[in-house]
Amino acid sequence: MQYGSILKACRERVGWNQEEMAHQLMINQSDVSKFENNAKEPPMSLFQKWATVTQSQDVLVAFIAGMDGITILANVLTTMATPIIGFINLLGGML
Repeated sequence: MQYGSILKACRERVGWNQEEMAHQLMINQSDVSKFENNAKEPPMSLFQKWATVTQSQDVLVAFIAGMDGITILANVLTTMATPIIGFINLLGGML
C-alpha cells in the first residue's frame, strides 16, 4: 500500500519540514523523504508515532479502517482549512 502522500499531508498539517519531522520521530530526514515518496515502508509503530506527533490520529484510524487515501487526504485538508476559515471570518467581523 502506498501512503506517502498521507504521511506528508499529516506532516504539513502541523507545518513541519522533513527535518523537523525526523527530529520528532528520532530518525533521519532521508528516511522521512523515503516514507513520503513510497520508497520505503514504515513499520506500523512508526506510522502510529507519526500520527501521534502530528495530532493526526484520525488519519491512522481511517487508514486502519480501510478508508481510501483520497478520502483521508480530503479530511486532512479540510481540517487544515477550518482554522484558516475561522480566522478569516474573525477578521471580517473586525473590519
